[in-house]
Amino acid sequence: MNDWMIAVLLGIIEGLTEFLPVSSTGHLILAGELVGFTDNSSVAFKIAIQLGAILAVILVYWRRFWSVGAGLLKLEAGPVAFTRNIMLGFAPALVIGVIAYDSIRAAMQAPHIVAIALIVGGIIILALERLVKIVRFNAVEEIPFGTALSIGLVQCTAMLPGVSRSGATIMGGLMMGVERKTAAEFSFFLAVPTMAAATVYALWKDRALLNADDLDMIAIGFTTAFLVALIVVKAFVAIVGKYGFAPFAYYRIIAGSAALIWLTMR
Repeated sequence: MNDWMIAVLLGIIEGLTEFLPVSSTGHLILAGELVGFTDNSSVAFKIAIQLGAILAVILVYWRRFWSVGAGLLKLEAGPVAFTRNIMLGFAPALVIGVIAYDSIRAAMQAPHIVAIALIVGGIIILALERLVKIVRFNAVEEIPFGTALSIGLVQCTAMLPGVSRSGATIMGGLMMGVERKTAAEFSFFLAVPTMAAATVYALWKDRALLNADDLDMIAIGFTTAFLVALIVVKAFVAIVGKYGFAPFAYYRIIAGSAALIWLTMR
């Protein structure tokens, strides 16, 4: 498989999985292992193309972002609370991501970790779906200061590949009383500064490893992820509203088990 085909394939996988609680990074690592895309530059690629999917959120929710921006200029309470909560949720990832980048990078080259994390994460999602019933917050603006920061801390568990950033933030929100659809949307919005920062930092840290061909691959994967994610974002919210998170949990357990068997037997 040539480079551009690999870039398109991984871009499709990223666009499909970024907003689902199944770990897009984990899927990219396992797919990269399958097609032999495991060199040093592959780590920066797998991080950078995630920003393509994140930009789809900005396009889909552009009215919300525009409203928040306009409200901030007038210091309206709702937009100020929305922005505060996103920044609080982002802060822990910014600090821990910089400190632990080298360890995160090493973990991204360990596919066995991904398989195990998929299974364990699926079990946790099933447990939380059954146990968490109380809803206290029905909008991102209603989430208190401490709760937003706590969800940001939970998001940091997704620095272990296979955990899922969206899954961690959504489940963290549910545990703290955030309504299911609101938790999903908070995860979407929180992804914008988180993945923008991760992409810029990864490209800077790995700049010595990247050449023109690597940048071409990133551009192809980025664009593909963006286009696919445009379709997935709204569909995911509809699925969660109707069926909850259990289908994704079962998928994680099956996919993680299959990956673990494959990695053990190859």
